[in-house]
Amino acid sequence: MTITEATSAALHDWDRHTVDIAGGNVYQSRAWAEQRARVGWRPRYLVFGDGYRLLSLERPWRLIGGSSAYLSRGPVSAGEPVQATAARLAEAADWLIARGVDVIATDAEIEASSGYGALIEEHGFRPIEEIQPSRHRMALALDRGGDEEGDNDEAAYFRAFGESTRQLIRQCEKAGARIVRWDTRVPTEGMGDGFEASPAARRSGDGAATAPTAAALNRFYDLMVATAARRHFALRGRRSFVDWSLAGIAAGHTVYLEALTRDGELIGGATFYRHGGRLTYSHSADRADVRRTYPGVPRLLLWRAIQIASREGMSEFDMAGVDVRGARREPVEGEEMFGLYTFKRSFGATWVELTGNHERVARPWRYALGRVTARLPGGGGG
Repeated sequence: MTITEATSAALHDWDRHTVDIAGGNVYQSRAWAEQRARVGWRPRYLVFGDGYRLLSLERPWRLIGGSSAYLSRGPVSAGEPVQATAARLAEAADWLIARGVDVIATDAEIEASSGYGALIEEHGFRPIEEIQPSRHRMALALDRGGDEEGDNDEAAYFRAFGESTRQLIRQCEKAGARIVRWDTRVPTEGMGDGFEASPAARRSGDGAATAPTAAALNRFYDLMVATAARRHFALRGRRSFVDWSLAGIAAGHTVYLEALTRDGELIGGATFYRHGGRLTYSHSADRADVRRTYPGVPRLLLWRAIQIASREGMSEFDMAGVDVRGARREPVEGEEMFGLYTFKRSFGATWVELTGNHERVARPWRYALGRVTARLPGGGGG
């Protein structure tokens, strides 16, 4: 497996090999690499001899030389046997270590049942705590093709939801909630039933107008701040969130759905990632004070996202994780995350156990010292 750094030509179609393929992930995209570069990371675009691509995000240690590397959600599975993916990871780690990298972290989204974890541990990787919020995820398979009632795909999915979920979605629709779709992958006239085109799409024709999109994302961020305080979870900084979301939307990787009242007042929103033949739930927020008037806003947003995934022929709607530090398993009744777990199960999502984050330490002394220098004033990063 020869490895080289990408040429300009290889960068031109980078996302086709890292995002759009089976198992692809937005965190292996050029847009993500460029956003990370803006907050201090050094992207390295690796190309294998057979054309396979892998993004390495590196942060040099202050004062002492060397660096750490994060293969964000990589290597992607690309539909190949896990033995091949494990071999690629080992080869990439050796290549990076030879160029001064002291520790490599990897959290590829590969199922634990595949045996991938044991394979990479044979190459010197060891399990560590997650870099991303969750290790595992919940997923809704999109392969019904109708049901015994003669319904089409969308009707079959909706019929399979829990009764309370269906009722709240219908009540929210009846109350007049409007769903605006910020999505550069589809033209204005292609938004589909249940969606309104965003002001950016109406103004520019392709949804790429930055100013109205940034304004919408800032409104959504304000809503997320209130939701985070209510639900007691951490939130990344505004600038980082808006910058990445703008880049993701412009690249066609991110879809932002905005829930508005009849009069255009923001009452909820959610972002989703389009990658690897699936749509992944990322961030969401809603206004608690309007739930009586507009019940079920989060559920309606998720239903609309499932409709997008179904209409685009995706194989899965990925509802993201519900596990947290100290409890990397399915939540049980009485735990804080159990409510979110049952919420996602009400859509028919099932638990998917993933391999989780691993790291390989090549130079323990410099890794330990580098972590100390990173904590010095001015040593942070995004």
